[in-house]
Amino acid sequence: MQIPINLIKLEGDLVIPEKCKSIVIFAHGSGSSRQSPRNIFVAEVLQKAGLGTLLFDLLTAKEDEIYANRFAITLLAERLKSATLWLKSQKEVKNLSAIGGSAFGGKIGYFGASTGAAAALIAAAELNKVIGAVVSRGGRPDLALGYLAKVLAPTLLIVGGNDYDVIKLNEMAFNGLKAIKELSIVPGATHLFEEQGALEQVAELAKNWFLKYLNN
Repeated sequence: MQIPINLIKLEGDLVIPEKCKSIVIFAHGSGSSRQSPRNIFVAEVLQKAGLGTLLFDLLTAKEDEIYANRFAITLLAERLKSATLWLKSQKEVKNLSAIGGSAFGGKIGYFGASTGAAAALIAAAELNKVIGAVVSRGGRPDLALGYLAKVLAPTLLIVGGNDYDVIKLNEMAFNGLKAIKELSIVPGATHLFEEQGALEQVAELAKNWFLKYLNN
């Protein structure tokens, strides 16, 4: 499917399971796309739990050729916000009774990886009550420091136990969050969670967080 944003169209894959009550939008990291095998794996775990998922490209193919665009966090956050508002306007989503019905004003969650986590947190801060929960996988929430105190959505930061520099950055960002929050460290995992069973732990943590705060 294509998501129209201003004068461009971004490619996306929307899955809405039967009896779905909420949807998680994925924000991939720099140099990645909606076809990220790690994000697809997590998305499939969420789908099996009854959560809808939207994976989409934050940049067009031409834009992605410009390396600096991959780190243009403000631009990525604006794309994520626009995709979120577009999603809420779709008839498939309007038919989900729980969308817009939580204490935070919406049953949409964000799953951000790497730089995508910063974009997700900025978008969550600016969309405010529209976003019901945020999960960061090996993210760079420190790139959203100026927005963290404004995030209302419960936020889970997941970091690999051997990803030492990113742990420090996540600890710094964790202190800046004022909402319900948790920092979960996966023992023995590196930045991409390529170790046996590591990504499965990420998916389980994310699933439980979204079910708790989106489907309550």
